[in-house]
Amino acid sequence: MAVLTSNWMIAGVVLIAILLFFYFFGRKSVHTELVIEASPEQIWEVLMDEEAYKEWNQVLIPITGRIEQGNKLTYALIQPEGKSIEIGMKVIELIPFKLLNQYGGVPGIFTFDHRYILEPVEKNTRVIIHEDFRGIAVLFWDAGWLEQAYADSNKSLRQQVLELIHDENWGE
Repeated sequence: MAVLTSNWMIAGVVLIAILLFFYFFGRKSVHTELVIEASPEQIWEVLMDEEAYKEWNQVLIPITGRIEQGNKLTYALIQPEGKSIEIGMKVIELIPFKLLNQYGGVPGIFTFDHRYILEPVEKNTRVIIHEDFRGIAVLFWDAGWLEQAYADSNKSLRQQVLELIHDENWGE
C-alpha cells in the first residue's frame, strides 16, 4: 500500500510541475503602433465612444458596459473566420488621454492584459495597442492573426478620428 501511495504522490508532484511549467512559460504578447495626425484628446474621444467601436474596430466591439475605471464590460471578439465570441474585461486603469487598460480571462488558464496607450509625438499621437497573454492555454493558442488585426484596427481608428476632425472643421 505504501508503494501505491508513493506512486500517486510522485504522479501528483510531476503533474503539478508540468502545470507550473506551462503556466510560467505560457506567455505571448501582441504589439502594434501607429502615429495618427491628431491630438490625444481627439483620439480619446473615439476610444471612449463604445457605440462607435463597430464603425472602426474589427476585433473588439463592446456589447455591454461603459468604459469607466473599475467597470466590467462584455466584448465581442471577432476572429479571422468571422466567428464572434463574448469575452469579459474589467477596466483596471484609465488615465484620460493616455491609457485605457483592461484585463480579463481565467487566472492560470488564459488571461489577457489589453492596453491602448497614447503618446504625444510633436503635433501627432502615437497609438499603441499592446496585449499580454498568460496561462497554460496560451502555449496552445496561435495569436499570430491578432497582431495584424490590431494593426488594421489602428488604421481604422486613424480613419475614424480624421473623419471626425474633418467633420468638425467642415463649417469653419
